[in-house]
Amino acid sequence: MEELKQRGEKRDERHRDTWDPFQLNPVGAKKEKGRGCFQVAQYLVAFIVGLAVLTSAVIAKGSLLVMSTLCSKTSLRSPKEKQFYTLMLVFCLVFPNFLVFIKSLWRCTFKSFVNPNKKTMLCICAIECLVSLGTSVLVLVVMPEFDMLTNLFISGGVCISSAFMQIVFRLQREKWKIIFPICSLFFTLAGYGLLIFDYHIRVALYVDRQSSDCFVYIGIGIISSLLISLCWWENSLQATNHLQDKLSELDGFRDFVFVISSILRIIVIGGVYLVYHWLIQKSIEWSDFNLNEDDWRLLQIGLGLFFLQAFCSAACHWFGVVACKIHAVKMSFAMPVCCTGPAVLLVGMIIFITQVEELEGASHGSLTEFCESLVFIRNEDTTPVIILEISRSICRTSLNSYYLQWPFSMLALEGVCMWLGFISCTYYVWKIKVQRIERTSQLFVRRLYESAFIDLSLLLNTKMKVSRAQTNESNDEMQNSVIYLCATMWHETYDEMLAILTSMFRLDRYRGDPKEKHNDCFDFECHIYVDDAFMTEKGTEKRLVNSYVEDLIHVVVEVYRVFTNKEPDDVSIIETPYGGRLIVVMPDGNMLFIHLKDKCLIRNKKRWSQIMYLYYLLGWKGYIVKNPSRIPNHNNPCKSHLISADGESFLMPQYNHDNKRRFISDDNTYLLALDGDTDFQPKAVILLVDRLRMYENVGAACGRIHPTGMGPMVWYQKFEYAVGHWLQKTSEHVFGCVLCSPGCFSLFRGSALMDDNVLKRYTTTATRAAQYVQYDQGEDRWLCTLLLQQGWRVEYNAASDAYTNSPQEFKEFYNQRRRWGPSTLANTLDLLHSGQETVKKNTSISRIYIFYQMFAVGSSILGPASVTLMIASAFQFVLKLEGTISIAIASIPPVLYIIVCFVANSNNQITIAALMSVMYAFLMTASLFSIIGDMVVEGTFLTPTGVFLVSMAIMYVVTAILHPKEFGVIVYGLMYFICIPSGYLLLTIYSLVNMHVVTWGTRESNKGGGEQKKNQNVMCDRNCKLCCWDMKIQITQETEHPMFQQIMGQRELTMTALTKHGDTQEIQALHTKEETVEKSKQLVTDKLKNKTAKDKDTDSIDSSGNSINKRSLSMSESDEEDEDEDESSDTVGRPVSDWVIPVKDLFLKKLSFGNIKRNLDEHIRCALPNDRYDEVREELVTCLAETLNTLLNGVGPEDILTKNQLAELEYALTERARRILKNNKMKQLESKIMREIGKTLIAPQVEKLDEGEEDFWNKLIKRYLKPIENNKAHEEEVTRELKSLRNKAVFLYFIINVLWVVATFFLQAIGSDVISIKIPKLFPNGTHSGESLKVEPLSLMFLLSFAVLLILQFLAMLYHRIYTLIHVVSYRSKEKDYKPEDEEEEDEGLIMENIVITGDDFFQ
Repeated sequence: MEELKQRGEKRDERHRDTWDPFQLNPVGAKKEKGRGCFQVAQYLVAFIVGLAVLTSAVIAKGSLLVMSTLCSKTSLRSPKEKQFYTLMLVFCLVFPNFLVFIKSLWRCTFKSFVNPNKKTMLCICAIECLVSLGTSVLVLVVMPEFDMLTNLFISGGVCISSAFMQIVFRLQREKWKIIFPICSLFFTLAGYGLLIFDYHIRVALYVDRQSSDCFVYIGIGIISSLLISLCWWENSLQATNHLQDKLSELDGFRDFVFVISSILRIIVIGGVYLVYHWLIQKSIEWSDFNLNEDDWRLLQIGLGLFFLQAFCSAACHWFGVVACKIHAVKMSFAMPVCCTGPAVLLVGMIIFITQVEELEGASHGSLTEFCESLVFIRNEDTTPVIILEISRSICRTSLNSYYLQWPFSMLALEGVCMWLGFISCTYYVWKIKVQRIERTSQLFVRRLYESAFIDLSLLLNTKMKVSRAQTNESNDEMQNSVIYLCATMWHETYDEMLAILTSMFRLDRYRGDPKEKHNDCFDFECHIYVDDAFMTEKGTEKRLVNSYVEDLIHVVVEVYRVFTNKEPDDVSIIETPYGGRLIVVMPDGNMLFIHLKDKCLIRNKKRWSQIMYLYYLLGWKGYIVKNPSRIPNHNNPCKSHLISADGESFLMPQYNHDNKRRFISDDNTYLLALDGDTDFQPKAVILLVDRLRMYENVGAACGRIHPTGMGPMVWYQKFEYAVGHWLQKTSEHVFGCVLCSPGCFSLFRGSALMDDNVLKRYTTTATRAAQYVQYDQGEDRWLCTLLLQQGWRVEYNAASDAYTNSPQEFKEFYNQRRRWGPSTLANTLDLLHSGQETVKKNTSISRIYIFYQMFAVGSSILGPASVTLMIASAFQFVLKLEGTISIAIASIPPVLYIIVCFVANSNNQITIAALMSVMYAFLMTASLFSIIGDMVVEGTFLTPTGVFLVSMAIMYVVTAILHPKEFGVIVYGLMYFICIPSGYLLLTIYSLVNMHVVTWGTRESNKGGGEQKKNQNVMCDRNCKLCCWDMKIQITQETEHPMFQQIMGQRELTMTALTKHGDTQEIQALHTKEETVEKSKQLVTDKLKNKTAKDKDTDSIDSSGNSINKRSLSMSESDEEDEDEDESSDTVGRPVSDWVIPVKDLFLKKLSFGNIKRNLDEHIRCALPNDRYDEVREELVTCLAETLNTLLNGVGPEDILTKNQLAELEYALTERARRILKNNKMKQLESKIMREIGKTLIAPQVEKLDEGEEDFWNKLIKRYLKPIENNKAHEEEVTRELKSLRNKAVFLYFIINVLWVVATFFLQAIGSDVISIKIPKLFPNGTHSGESLKVEPLSLMFLLSFAVLLILQFLAMLYHRIYTLIHVVSYRSKEKDYKPEDEEEEDEGLIMENIVITGDDFFQ
């Protein structure tokens, strides 16, 4: 209800200024509000991730301590059990090395391989061997000699080398922070000293018969800790910028080094185990490894502990990475990892205290008595083994002393020192700042984690210096990027234009609002390329913009008004070699360029529009920013700076981005390809930018495209798009690369498009039949193919949503897919053909992925045959026919439709396809219910068909559940199912047979059906036919009313009439009259300037405003004549094209009385947004409104003011505002208010294109974009080649599908008893029915292959959903330190001094 009232109040305000206060309110125009529930969800996810890190770390560390206790010499287990638990310890150490080996081997085999530097590799392998030696000695030799608490504390010493290197290299940004590594070194050494002292007391007090050999193991443990601490040597060197060349070189062959080092580490672990336990201790009995049935309990405990430790350590590492990616470094990473040691101690003590009562037979008196009684219950089967060994380990501490218990405090103090040691060593983790979805290689030094010390490993492995994220937010790489939004338009409707313009203005508000709390700072420009924007007016032969352009201008004005409640402030109209350009400054200072393409001057259609903006934005703008002297200067002082709707200054908006781009590399220049009807939110753009910012090899990224519209065809496409994105695109993203980034919403990297064989080859003009199919029918897919072949990666982001209109008519849908189908096949085959070279260049494409695509293409080619066989099965189910007869009947309709497509025209083909689709839909519906009925009759769904159908349904439902925002799409699944024959059989036939048709097929018709400009004010329009004579009678208001004729353009009619009669004398006289009028106008302007200057000097306006009221603003005839004469040329007297003046008139509504009043009100309010200006702001608004009402008392709300009226009005408003500011003692605001008044009264500018840019366009058009003029012979030759290609493709498709159908037919004819696979028939409860199902091998093989493909896609979808969730949660995370905008800060320092804006400037 409040919203309704607010809209009503705004409408009432508009109604005071005009009789037409009604406006559109596009969906999504309102500012996006922060959703509290989503913020709660962010914190909830961060809490869950942090809890997962802590839980997995505690379990991993605790299980390792338990295993080391079970294999201890003082353990109560048998030698066989100790031997088995020791082997599990070995497996725990080997497991992370095995994982790294598999991953690195995969990358070396299928991704990239670089020959390593032998010296560097030998050094790294030697260090890895030493680290592995220290780890295996500490875990397999030292830890079994100590109690559990000592083992928990002793591992804290692995941070010694890191602390020492921090001190030596002075890695701290602030000098005083060197105290942290010094304290770390002190606490660690103190901890070792307390450890020695504790064991000295144990030996002296003879606690648990402790021998003096323990000091040897303490020494070995200290040395092992030093060796382990070498593991993170690279972290310190990266932070010091030492050996950067070697480290950069290492990044190239790191995978190969990990392959070798993993093998060496495993060998060292195995060697330590064999040398110590077999050669030294001689405790290995090989026969004990033969476990029998009595050892089931041993196997359960041992394997359980191993899987717990291996899985939880890997999970802890993965959740730690996730915590960093979602910006929860403190809450979900640093805190849980730092608390792991105390948590393990706390959990162990709780288990000991609460579970010790379960040890039946143990004495529960004093601790010494309890410890002595444990020996007597070690062989009882009812005794919990783990509780017993934990108790036995605690009994080895000083608590079990008969004399003194206080030495136990030494052990506790040792633990505190060790914990403080590694906490102070890794202090930098608490202050680290990372980008969202940061790469793991940018977060951690090593891909390998140490499972024995998972908590210490995670902290020490975190990079001290994250290269991408700086501590100073102003150095954030996101601020050094520019995004060009490039939309191509082709006969869009008003509503479709409204969607794309609303999206652009939303992004402008998101980017420019200084109160918006976000860190996504970037520069962007909007470019709209309108194809077929001009038409020739019949009768006058003038080249004018068509009604599509007029609609676009109306939409721009309407959307601008919705977002700002005023008209566009700054509009420029420029003639260009390709047609024309409109420049609009958006409310928050970003630029909107509308390029109007004339198909008589430049090639039309989407691909050529893309080439046009790629060369302009990457080629020309990239050239001038590399040559700063060529950046054009803006000489008009009134436009040299602009102020946004929120009062922020933007210097030189048209050219400021060019200056900024001088400091931006091509890698950080992005182009967002859009269609003319795309609707998106700013979040969608930012999420795509994240992908390209984080991964340097990503050349393009696309989002989730949602089709919009109503009707059965849209319902079908909704589910089709959903399945394609849910399964197909995610599997392509995970297993390799996305093959097609759709042009309706895709972000491209500038350097990727500028790469060799990409943009240059993209300009190729199709001359052969195959090129017409691949290049012009699916330009988006071809551009992605070029990127993939050059080694760039194409990704898919499921959280980046965009909406676009989809075909709602059957004919339009078939024509669209007629283009997409052959183009998809052609580009995929091209990629497979160059697969060997692509695999070498592209690290994201492997041979396995090429095989996956080959299988997908094969399945696509066999699609018609598969659908035919499915229809045959439907006949068999529904009509109870024989298999062979069903196949024969099912094959007849496709064959007949092929013949129809060869002999009938396109419209008839589509009509017949529509009728057949309806019949097939009925058949599929009957088949579905028949299959369900058959399962009910048989009493089981465990048949190949039943299992496949049920599993497919379950998979789609689960997939939809994992996409909660799109769950409703599952409803359209039934529509998709019954339309499978139409989409995969009839559509395939139609696409192949009509491959020779290379027209667009959609949006082909122009509005109005001709090139005749609508005449305004037509009173009578009749076409009369009499015998052989055709007469057109048209009467307009211009011919009936001379006074109206004079107002609307007497000069133009007079000039036309005189020219026709050849009266040169009268023409000369008319020009003389024009010169006289121009001189008079100049004289009036000069007087106005003199009077203005005089008034400014004397400040002669009295308080009552009498001087203002004496000024006359009555509309005179001479003013109108001046306006008409002024419109025929620009500021330098250069003649303009016929289309310029009508376009300018569309924007002149801004200068009507009603709009000026509303605009001035909004400008004053936006210029003074702070609360401290409330009084002066309201006084300015009220007084200036009174001035307007007084001066324009006789002017209607829709009347356009003349130039002289505007100049006098500006003077009056300026003087009134200056006096108000003077009275309020706020002279410092004078320049700002004067600027706002000037912006209110500025008119659209007709400007001239820069000479350098004009030369660029002329040469570009001549070289690449000159309109194609095909002669008849060439067209016939191309048609012949296209038909030949069509015949070959149809023949190949037909033969392959016929072979598949024939093979199935003969298998059916031979009989299932001869050639079949028998499958036991099972009931749902798992019992055997006693019968067998017979299935043809060919059908079963295809069914299984298809099922495997779907399972792989489903698994890829699960993987992709997890990382999508991570990305969404990290978006605009609250853990970042945002810098609040200082509301008291004024922008007066950015205002140019000594600039006086006069009325003449508004018309320059």
